[in-house]
Amino acid sequence: MGLIILIVTGALLGWLATIALQIEDGRSIRRNVVVGVIGSLGVGLATSGGVFLGAIRGTTLLYAMLGAIVLIGLYNVTQRKALP
Repeated sequence: MGLIILIVTGALLGWLATIALQIEDGRSIRRNVVVGVIGSLGVGLATSGGVFLGAIRGTTLLYAMLGAIVLIGLYNVTQRKALP
């Protein structure tokens, strides 16, 4: 259940980032969702001690949300610098 929660959290944060940044391109929306899921899973795995198939703690969810937000932010900063 924890795995599903982390995936949904990352996807939701990626989608909310596209709204906050006013992104209209469909590809960018999907990329932000994928980056959010990767950030959430990566940090969630690191903070849960490698076990997130069962129940998930509140601190793990909080850190996973922070990880997704940071990774989405870094991704968007690097994408804007890469554009002419």
